[in-house]
Amino acid sequence: MNNALTLVLILLAVAVVVVVLFRILRLPVMLGYLIVGILIGPHALGWIPETAETRHLAEFGVVFLMFSIGLEFSLGKLRSMQRLVFGLGTAQVAATIVLVMLTSLFFGLDWRAGLALGGVLAMSSTAIVSKMLVERAELNMSHGQKIMGVLLFQDLAVVPLIIVIPALASTSGDLSVTLGLALLKATVVLAALLIFGQRLLRPWFHLVARQKSSELFMLNVLLFTLGMAFFTELSGLSMALGAFVAGMLISETEYRYQVEEDIKPFRDVLLGLFFVTVGMMLDMGSLIAGFGWVLLVLLILLPFKAMVVALLARGFTGDWGVAIRTGLGLAQAGEFGFVLLTLAGGVNILPADVMQNVLAAMLISMLLAPFLIQHAEAIVRRISPNEWMNQAMHMHQIAVQSMCADEHIILCGYGRSGQALGKFLKREGIAFVALELDSRNVREALAAGESVVYGDAGKREVLLAAGLMRAKVLVITYADQHSALKILHHVKVLRPGLSVVVRTTDDTHVEALRRAGAAEVVAEVLEGSVMLASQALILSGVPLNRVIRRIQENRARRYSVFSGYFRSGNDVDDTVDTGQPRIRNVLLGQDCGAVGKTLDEMELDEFNVEVNAVRRHNVQGSQPAGDMVLHAGDVLMLQGQPEELAAAEKRLREGR
Repeated sequence: MNNALTLVLILLAVAVVVVVLFRILRLPVMLGYLIVGILIGPHALGWIPETAETRHLAEFGVVFLMFSIGLEFSLGKLRSMQRLVFGLGTAQVAATIVLVMLTSLFFGLDWRAGLALGGVLAMSSTAIVSKMLVERAELNMSHGQKIMGVLLFQDLAVVPLIIVIPALASTSGDLSVTLGLALLKATVVLAALLIFGQRLLRPWFHLVARQKSSELFMLNVLLFTLGMAFFTELSGLSMALGAFVAGMLISETEYRYQVEEDIKPFRDVLLGLFFVTVGMMLDMGSLIAGFGWVLLVLLILLPFKAMVVALLARGFTGDWGVAIRTGLGLAQAGEFGFVLLTLAGGVNILPADVMQNVLAAMLISMLLAPFLIQHAEAIVRRISPNEWMNQAMHMHQIAVQSMCADEHIILCGYGRSGQALGKFLKREGIAFVALELDSRNVREALAAGESVVYGDAGKREVLLAAGLMRAKVLVITYADQHSALKILHHVKVLRPGLSVVVRTTDDTHVEALRRAGAAEVVAEVLEGSVMLASQALILSGVPLNRVIRRIQENRARRYSVFSGYFRSGNDVDDTVDTGQPRIRNVLLGQDCGAVGKTLDEMELDEFNVEVNAVRRHNVQGSQPAGDMVLHAGDVLMLQGQPEELAAAEKRLREGR
């Protein structure tokens, strides 16, 4: 297979199939690229040989990875998290490098190889960990903040390690002089780039942007990124270092987000190729032959690294539960570890067999990472007996906050949407308890006298402590489908008749959320389109009362609670409470007399009560027919006056 087109087609075909499979399985795509490299590389099927041209393309992937890290570099973010970043982050990287060096000496490796290996194993996977934290709604929790702080420092620590590792391979007698010269050269070059680059960058980008050509702007970004990478390589440093500086310079300008969007296709494709070449490095024969060594490295990596991070985090927090969760979150190897391992292999610091064993152990650790994070809670409770006491105290605090509330509303999340909803509820004199994971929001809300507590609404015990069994309504105010489905599952098991309102960004997951038990799903995009339409109609001369009527009709079609409410054309005075219809949900139990009878047989219209919807097996049907037979577990949404609703509920219970 010497045909270049054939090789490219093979690579694309296998990559597309594996990446699609990994997305369906919701696994990190990066692992898919690694497996592609293992399968089609020279040590397995041999479809693609390991050539210098392939390695050069992979280097461009590293360049764009470092460029994107530079784009995300923010001095403001660094200052706000400086204790975690430069405290816990520095301690983690330094301790891991030192301990790996000492362990390497025990196994007969040179201290230089130990230093390089320590830098490789000190890195953790930003892609895997951040994705898992977001999906599990743990990003703003105490351990989530510590994990992100350490990951940020690891990204920064790559820069000096990229300089130091090639210098370790120097054949000159005095290594300290070589390292000193390399660091001095890096300091001079970086200072020149940062000082002069900042002065030239903004005016030049202004000039290019004024031409209003997306192609020209894209070419300019590529020229600037690769030009900086070429300059640092010409200076005896790495291309990745120049790309990092280029990204950092652009991050301080107003073009940051546009550049990030434009560069993403190049970065993702070339980065995928980099991970393919990393997979190609793995020799399955060597892996099988040295499987015992691979297991040893894996055992050193996962438990050893988790323990080091947990001990350091314990010193910063004083909480063993948070410390162990932080350690488990950072135990695996990371993307930058592959970058440093490739760099160390290129300058022959590490022996070939050690490279193979470490590479295999890193790959396995990254495959195990999602499972470690997913089961971190169970591991923490097994390892730390005090965690049960801490959890009990936390639940007690939430229960005390909600103790006086009865027929209240539980707000899951107290961000901007939750706060706006809270203001409406306060005006109506309706009690609520809000569960929030952002400690800053909790502190500010408590200072303002709001009923807000720190807690994860996705946990069963937290919902019970917040008064789930006494609540009138539960509202999920944040747009997170994964967390919303967890909450809906708990409500279905514990309190199936409770109405749950869910917020989502668009209508993509509306049906899935309704099937899971949501009484109503409010899609921001659809609500926004209604207000856009109303403004457009008003400004185009349509009478205001007709615009209001169109909005009412639209919402009546979309939300079952409004069904039948806007049928008459008369406007209603909302300042008068008398005579206004109410909504009540009634859950039919096994002993209810209405079970087995039709809606017509119950004759609820005698009480002027209308059945707006029936929710059965978490599937909601609006305007049900009169011959519909009622089953145990049905939830009827009734609309009428309070006294008439009470009478209708009594008839449903008694069956007559």
